[in-house]
Amino acid sequence: MADEQDDDTEKSEDPTQKRLDEAAKRGDVASSQEVNTWFVLAGGTLVLSVFSGSVVTDLQTTMRGIIANAHAIPGDDGPALLKVVGNIELRVLAALAVPLLVLVLAAIGGNLVQHHLIWSAEALKPKLSKLSPIKGLQRLFSRQALANFIKGLLKLSLLGAVMTALLWPNRHRLEGLVSQDPASLLPFIRSLSLDLLGPVVAILAIVAAADYLFQYRQWFNRQKMSRRDMKEEFKQAEGDPVVKGKLRQLRQARMKKRMMAAVPKASVVITNPTHYAVALHYERGMNAPVCVAKGIDAIARKIREIATAHDIPIVENPAVARALHATVEIDQEIPPEHYKAVAEVIGYVMRLRRAFGR
Repeated sequence: MADEQDDDTEKSEDPTQKRLDEAAKRGDVASSQEVNTWFVLAGGTLVLSVFSGSVVTDLQTTMRGIIANAHAIPGDDGPALLKVVGNIELRVLAALAVPLLVLVLAAIGGNLVQHHLIWSAEALKPKLSKLSPIKGLQRLFSRQALANFIKGLLKLSLLGAVMTALLWPNRHRLEGLVSQDPASLLPFIRSLSLDLLGPVVAILAIVAAADYLFQYRQWFNRQKMSRRDMKEEFKQAEGDPVVKGKLRQLRQARMKKRMMAAVPKASVVITNPTHYAVALHYERGMNAPVCVAKGIDAIARKIREIATAHDIPIVENPAVARALHATVEIDQEIPPEHYKAVAEVIGYVMRLRRAFGR
């Protein structure tokens, strides 16, 4: 029994789509910070390679204008000074608008390639587990923490080796930068930065892909379900079998009560004679007789009793009774294939009524 309980609670089953959707609503999705970092770094590299020249030119023009007209800046007039500062801010923002937009889009893209946009306040809710020292130690020495530590060492080793290999040939030139004109430093720094960022972006792309696969596997394992979880979810989706059984019994009881109340309105009851009973109602002008009650065994016996008590004609015709019970539902007209047989029965009943003066 203990082994069965352990098997029932062991999270060994792949999560259902419902489980994954609920996790996404809570904000629990597979996400790698390395992917986000790579997108931002790649966006920064794009900005540096494409927009750095225009940004520097615009900022130089703005700064030169400030320096050339420094004597005209109204230092003793507060409102006028604020207006000048506002104009400078607008020019700086205009120069940086496109690069900043690229970086924002890169940050958003880092999340979109991993999962769709999610709006959830679950992560903002205070949790006592975050304040627990025991939980903190468990997170500190968890598998995730170990993976992050190893990942950090690999990144430092790889990036350090690449940067050393690229900077070492330029070490003598780097030493002489302090004595060069600042204006001549920008092209060199831009070129050297792009030389460094290219390999760094390539290496981090591999790190980000590997980290995402690891994070996805960790997240998928967290979403796994036990057999008990599967049963509970099935109950929620399909309904508790016990409750469904009780509802079915109630529906059957109501249908039986309604049927028995309709038997006195029947024109004839066709029987098997003991196992089947089908009560039909027919009036002139109707397209076809309508089944108002049917049943087998105990229900059939009850239908016959009510019919007898209300002087409803009972006709024994086993073949027709079985056929009607199998093909017609309550409050439905009989199928066309039974018109002839039922017409003969109703005609027989009408002849009896005329003979007895009813």
